[in-house]
Amino acid sequence: MRAVTFHAAGDVRVVDKAEPEVREADEALVKILASGICGSDLHIYHGRINIEEGFTIGHEYVAEVLAVGDAVRSVKVGDRVVGGFQTACGTCWLCHRGMFHKCDRSRTFGHGAVLGSLDGTQAEMAVVPFANLTLRPVPEGMSNDVALFAGDVMATGYHAATAVRPGDTVVVLGLGPVGLCAVQSAFVAGAAQVIAIDTVEDRLAMAKSFGATPVHLTEESPRDEVKRLTGGRGAQVVVEAVGNPAALDMALRLAAKCGTVNLIGVYAEKAEVHAGLLWIKSLTIEAGHANVLGHIDAVLSLLAAGKLDPGPLVTHHMHLDQAPEAYALYDRREALKIVLTP
Repeated sequence: MRAVTFHAAGDVRVVDKAEPEVREADEALVKILASGICGSDLHIYHGRINIEEGFTIGHEYVAEVLAVGDAVRSVKVGDRVVGGFQTACGTCWLCHRGMFHKCDRSRTFGHGAVLGSLDGTQAEMAVVPFANLTLRPVPEGMSNDVALFAGDVMATGYHAATAVRPGDTVVVLGLGPVGLCAVQSAFVAGAAQVIAIDTVEDRLAMAKSFGATPVHLTEESPRDEVKRLTGGRGAQVVVEAVGNPAALDMALRLAAKCGTVNLIGVYAEKAEVHAGLLWIKSLTIEAGHANVLGHIDAVLSLLAAGKLDPGPLVTHHMHLDQAPEAYALYDRREALKIVLTP
């Protein structure tokens, strides 16, 4: 089969690999119908995440089930499915408490040995462990493009908005696909206003089309604008969707007293935090990747109802064999969301 593999920073290649097969009773073998390039894939592309040369990457997927192990009951051969970007066993102490993203036996697709040596989904086929919990049937009539977002990007934006209460002001820093999904999710959660901050005009325009107030990071003063729009209070929830120390510092400054700062941007290095600011404002920081498997059913329902709509975020469709060009395009910020099809 064809698969996208990492070789060095800035060097991904499409190569032939042996077809995978079901080996465990809880596994499913799937034929990939669509896979996305995610912002976190760029951390691998840039060499920020330690991954073995030749490892298959990618973690977003919509697929058709080709085979299942004897213990799989939630999906069957022929089903069109979407799955979480990481797996969860469903039986450990954390899973029993609904914290599937911290499962003791969790593995993340496409991230090498550091996160469980689970081959990625930018390929023609993949094996999905713990399939009963990891996979969901795609609702009838839902496009692959839309369903793809349930397994990572929209569920992550939804996760970022779980602290939002009706009437809140929300700031979203960084308007990549996750940030834009956080804008939509904040409104679904009842936000009275969402202030969206970025430097890319097209992304600011898209956030505005979703109902947000756009603020240019460098051509305007985000702090002054947030103060003006909130009567000087700041935002009850700030979503930091960049993964950058400067964005983190700004998030703390834009938050209202007793507010929440949610870090859904990926951090792989140390970052300084102004602890005095954090302390004096009595802020809450939430961090880490999203509990996608805890949210995926709610997100699929909202997608099916049209209350969340990631369709406008898909700007490019490319063939799997074009993955090197797709990564370069995405890295130049000339695409918002690229869907790869084998």
